[in-house]
Amino acid sequence: MNFIRNTIAVLVGLGITGLMITLGIRVFPQWITFEAFAPFEHWQRFLFSMKDDNAFFGFLLFISGLGSTIGGVATALIVKYAKVAYAILIGFIMLFIAMLDVIIFPYHPTFYKISIFLTFFPFSWIGGKIVEVIYERNKKKRIAEKMNKTK
Repeated sequence: MNFIRNTIAVLVGLGITGLMITLGIRVFPQWITFEAFAPFEHWQRFLFSMKDDNAFFGFLLFISGLGSTIGGVATALIVKYAKVAYAILIGFIMLFIAMLDVIIFPYHPTFYKISIFLTFFPFSWIGGKIVEVIYERNKKKRIAEKMNKTK
């Protein structure tokens, strides 16, 4: 049962991360050069239209980090054990997808190619740590309340 729960948690985390990236791209109307909701259906054409816009790629890094953090939080909330490890798995999968993107489509600037390695892991780790710290605080609070009630 934990396997199914963990698989669902990873899929939810990836879905949230993808949704955050999609919504982040849609924030600025001048970047919308596509008809569909998500830009991923025509990604090559979209990247070609953005290839000289360094602000877009900087914002894409930011929104990818934010999406990885929120996806890591969602994943860590759903899994029962190893919350940080599963949150980092979200970062690893997103890094793999970003590396494939950089390899397949040659329109990314150099700073983006380097920075993806510094974005996905740390931000997803932060998402897992947020949940772990909250769970530990709640656990300590429950233990303290139990100790005070028994006195």
